[in-house]
Amino acid sequence: DPACAFGSPPTQNPILRYGRLKICATQHSYEGEGRGEGKGSELCPAASLGSCLVLALLLAGPSTFAAPVSRQLVPQIDGGWWQVAGQPDLGELSGPKQEPVDFAIWQAADSAWQLWSCIRKTREPGNTRLFFRWESRELTASDWKPVGIAMRADSKFGETPGGLQAPFVFQDGNGFQLFYGDWKHICRATSVDGKQFARLTDAAGIAGLFGEGPGTNTRDPMLLRVGSLWHCYYTAYPSRKGAVYVRTSKNLQQWGEPRIACSGGRGGDGPFSAECPHVVHREGAFYLFRTQRYGPNNLTHVYRSTDPLNFGRDDDREFWVASLPVAAPEIIRHDGREYIAALNLELNGIRMARLKWVESAMR
Repeated sequence: DPACAFGSPPTQNPILRYGRLKICATQHSYEGEGRGEGKGSELCPAASLGSCLVLALLLAGPSTFAAPVSRQLVPQIDGGWWQVAGQPDLGELSGPKQEPVDFAIWQAADSAWQLWSCIRKTREPGNTRLFFRWESRELTASDWKPVGIAMRADSKFGETPGGLQAPFVFQDGNGFQLFYGDWKHICRATSVDGKQFARLTDAAGIAGLFGEGPGTNTRDPMLLRVGSLWHCYYTAYPSRKGAVYVRTSKNLQQWGEPRIACSGGRGGDGPFSAECPHVVHREGAFYLFRTQRYGPNNLTHVYRSTDPLNFGRDDDREFWVASLPVAAPEIIRHDGREYIAALNLELNGIRMARLKWVESAMR
């Protein structure tokens, strides 16, 4: 669940207690097996060289000592697909070649499931994109009810006309957070009911939070909370080289400097080779889904890391675990089961299937 925190608030001191070793860093937490009780020098009696070595590794920090992960998992499609959304009727904005692409799925305050998709190649002025909304009482239902256009770009907020891209929504406390791209920046809006959203702007009335600069098409945000920090994964292509970026924040409004989380490798470095990043946490490791291409030959690579900031930069041999024939996937957990939603091969709708994780040999 992208909205759920795991681990506890970060601390600066390693603590060993009740058979569990907890290593806390300023940005994320790891847990591994340990023995004994106590903390600090109590764990390192001079008579025990082995204990001193363990403590030295602990004090060196998580970059030197990472808690063991029991097994490596690989995601697999579990059964057949069913369609949840098709071509929407946009009225006068409908286009003969329109395509539902990047999307978000979540449960609103009244428990109704929501799906917003970016529809491109419409008659929307500018870059042709807008958000359309579907709804369903059941997550696993087919052919959700079309509701209507959910959001259009507005230049008074500094947004590029027709430039809305890739919504991502999650519940945070008593409200809902929407992050999306406006062609140049990552933007934010909030909602009480999970259906009607209002943009958050700066003092100048601008919705953009951050971007990678002119001509980089900063887009496709996805958020995950790790300890006390929110991680925003997104894509951009400075110098026409695509990569998955990540920034962190404590409050969802002020964001740190960008870091490249994943680039190059088997997915290449073209401008559209690292799209729709989606990260989940499973059994002590993080898994990044990175889309390389859409359409009949759609392809998404999956990477595994114990560090949510690094899934391989220009060399993914230590991180890649699988490739799936899907595009723009989103993983949903509900009632003890997992599902994967993705684009139709023909880019004429959105489909869903069960997802399972199977054990794989450690690389």
